Amino acid sequence: MYRLGIDVGGTNTDAALIDENLQVVAAVKSPTTENVEDGIVAAMNAVLEAAAIDRDQVGWAMLGTTQCTNAIVERKGLSPVAILRIGAPASVSMPPMVDWAPDIASACVADVIVGGGFEADGKRIAPFDEAAARAFFESVKGKVEAVAISCVFATVRADDELAAAAIAREVFGPDMPLSLSHEIGSMGLIERENATILNAALDRVSKRFTESFARALREAGVACAQAYLSQNDGTLMTLEYARRYPILTIACGPTNSICGASRLTQVDNAIVIDVGGTTTDLGVLQLGFPRESGVAVTIGGVRTNFRMPDVVSIGLGGGSIVRVGEDGSVTVGPDSVGFRIAQEARVFGGSTLTATDVAVRLGMAQVGDPALVADVPQELAEAAMAVIRELAEDAIDAMKTSSDPIDVILVGGGSIILPSDLAGTSTVYAPDHAGCANAVGSALAKVGGEAEILVSYDQVPRDEAIANATEAAIAAAHAAGAVPGTVTVVDAEDVPLAYMTGHTCRIKVKAAGDLQA
Repeated sequence: MYRLGIDVGGTNTDAALIDENLQVVAAVKSPTTENVEDGIVAAMNAVLEAAAIDRDQVGWAMLGTTQCTNAIVERKGLSPVAILRIGAPASVSMPPMVDWAPDIASACVADVIVGGGFEADGKRIAPFDEAAARAFFESVKGKVEAVAISCVFATVRADDELAAAAIAREVFGPDMPLSLSHEIGSMGLIERENATILNAALDRVSKRFTESFARALREAGVACAQAYLSQNDGTLMTLEYARRYPILTIACGPTNSICGASRLTQVDNAIVIDVGGTTTDLGVLQLGFPRESGVAVTIGGVRTNFRMPDVVSIGLGGGSIVRVGEDGSVTVGPDSVGFRIAQEARVFGGSTLTATDVAVRLGMAQVGDPALVADVPQELAEAAMAVIRELAEDAIDAMKTSSDPIDVILVGGGSIILPSDLAGTSTVYAPDHAGCANAVGSALAKVGGEAEILVSYDQVPRDEAIANATEAAIAAAHAAGAVPGTVTVVDAEDVPLAYMTGHTCRIKVKAAGDLQA
């Protein structure tokens, strides 16, 4: 059986077909359409026609999409949400969405803070005010499409969130989408709550893209394939799981490229440089998975603390515009011709000098017509390449944790603009099918789950606490669609928290397993 990986970007929709030996059979790039579903169908048809296989032999289909990110950034298609915070009187001085921009905060129909919540050691702040929670839910019934529930230190004890969820189901019915903060974010009430609200607001979007993907598979004749969505930690989840946790698809594009780079080179530790038409994303590959960001991440102006890949973006791409200043200085980007590169770059008959033209002029790349840039002065091309090199090398230094040389993998359609002798690197890889690494990463990913708990070793022995977290991570992988018995721990850490009482640690475990056969 074959695996079909699709990754939808702002410019192109990439597709890759993988055989039983986990080798790339075919890979294509197709323009992303305004109706994303049309672009997905076109990409699938193109790659399946290129491979010339029986479509019934596609057993799995995986999709990486930017639709959730776009919905937040563009403030489009968000569901009306009600927000219940459990944490009075301790948290009333900081109301929900206190620092949100008005245009995205408008997704909230109503919010309230009721009594309840816990201290860091699990002791109660106040009794959970069930009557107030029920009254709030009754007041917004018929006005909202999703509910976000957060609680002070819910990552230590989720009792009040679970109790509030039970009341919400009684009031709204079993089909109301509920987002619970202990299932989504990490420590830090405001950032965790923010992520939970965004997850709830993405309900309409998640319904649309899961249904569109299922419909696209039917239209492309891939009726036998089991469908999965890419998560932003480099693993997969079922469509049902994605409906519940759409926020986990945010930033799955860079993670797919990072994981695809690993699969294409068989390298597990490196910096991955994914060069697009306008920007370049750099991420770190650790043990075959993307390194996770250790700081709060801002999405569309909203600070969150759910898991996100540690990615740095710079204004450099294949379409970056090259200019010569009045003083003779040469600049590259950050503006770009973007998806119009095939019309505007000089090697394709256009009139704009781009980074791709420079690479072709210097003999580094073979695209378009080299004769169209033969008149570009050698000195200008070399000066532009020096700028490109400096931008890339500075970004590599920003991602490294030591001064030691590190392997680098170049992927993305614009990777042809980068030289292979970058400073600070040991080996620079440019694998076959690098332009579709994101689709390859989506197709070859495993199904993952994660658990994070806060525990005092004075109360629970370390081995027992780690075992509990491991069990929870494996259960999460099963819930996301992994085959029982194939799930293994791929990363585990326990970090002492010096600012908390006793021997308190944060334990985090990640597990991954095989796809359902």
